[in-house]
Amino acid sequence: MKKLTVMLLIAAMVLGVSACGNSANKENTATESQMSTQEAEDLDAKINELTQKENSILENHKALWEKVFNSIDKSTVKDATATNYGDFLANSLDKIKDKFTDDELKSLKEDVEEIKKLEDELQPLLEKQSANASNKDSGKEGASVFPEFKAKDLDGNDVDSSIISKNAVTVLNFWFNGCSPCVQELPELNKLNEELKEKGGQVIGINTDSLDGNEDGIAEAKSILEKQGAKYTNLSLDSNSEAGKYATSIMAFPTTIVLDRNGNIIGEPIMGGIDNDESYKQLMKTIDQILAADKN
Repeated sequence: MKKLTVMLLIAAMVLGVSACGNSANKENTATESQMSTQEAEDLDAKINELTQKENSILENHKALWEKVFNSIDKSTVKDATATNYGDFLANSLDKIKDKFTDDELKSLKEDVEEIKKLEDELQPLLEKQSANASNKDSGKEGASVFPEFKAKDLDGNDVDSSIISKNAVTVLNFWFNGCSPCVQELPELNKLNEELKEKGGQVIGINTDSLDGNEDGIAEAKSILEKQGAKYTNLSLDSNSEAGKYATSIMAFPTTIVLDRNGNIIGEPIMGGIDNDESYKQLMKTIDQILAADKN
């Protein structure tokens, strides 16, 4: 996740799955019920501004932070969403502090303190945003729905939401180029895509480095996919679209969600690679559930 595996950290909290905040209390929800479109956009912009500052902090010591992120136990990924992200980084850093020189450790600790301060600003905004999103969804029954979209694949071809409706099940995998766990699971995702083709399903990747047609990000993503033998469709979204905001709100990378042909998000998001046995079993259980329901 940008937040969990390098520089891009989380434009993450920007919307949709920004379920990183706690459930808002009734008073907050009542306030959010009156939030205008402009107020919501301003809130998103402020959150994005703060998270981009976090991104820049990590980017300044990219190589050092990659060492930290690569050491993180996948089973602890959810901890990043349950606490101040700076505290999560501090705990992760403490576990491998002996791998750094005194100067490197000093720089990383300074980064952590800056991120903690930014997180203190972010959390109230995220809770406000989450309350607003919950209020919009109040009264709706059933599963959450992935936003409709118009996008391009990494070769520049137009793709839209109809690609979802044409398949009984779609596995959406969110990743970015600098995320080692993301890259490591690409062969497994390609294998899954081949298996799903025979059952009326597909895997689609959403690479957050390729947002808004970022040419450098797309070129690097294509190179990585080729090296890993991953041939399934990957998309470049508009970051200002609802689907793009969903992607930038992801709190942990890689994250995988599963959709039925109506775009309903079925089951819980899988944070961490599907090359983990437990994650794979969870994923396949959800896929089988959707396929069975689709036949009916």
